[in-house]
Amino acid sequence: MVEYNSNPQLDQVFRALADPTRRALLAQLRDGEQRVSDLAEPHDMSLAAVSKHIRTLERAGLVARRIQGRTHHCRLNPAALSNAHEWLSFYEQFWNEKLDALERLFTFKDKEQNEE
Repeated sequence: MVEYNSNPQLDQVFRALADPTRRALLAQLRDGEQRVSDLAEPHDMSLAAVSKHIRTLERAGLVARRIQGRTHHCRLNPAALSNAHEWLSFYEQFWNEKLDALERLFTFKDKEQNEE
């Protein structure tokens, strides 16, 4: 049986990153804090729809919101990606080791054939 270790925070990060609009919003925030209305401007959707996307990013910890009067400002919280990066790094190492072993096998077979 496969053992599954649930990590709700990691699940939320990957769920948030699964949507192209949310990834675009994160890309917009790379240069610094922005108002929600400015974030919504390049997207062909309502301000309410963009706000829902931002709430998903907030729940995942990827975005922090600051309210000043009636204006909502968002900023990127890249620290939330550290768990996802750690998780992905394990698989990167795993596959690099497998591919290195495969490369050694092909190199060995190629040397064997050249010696014949």
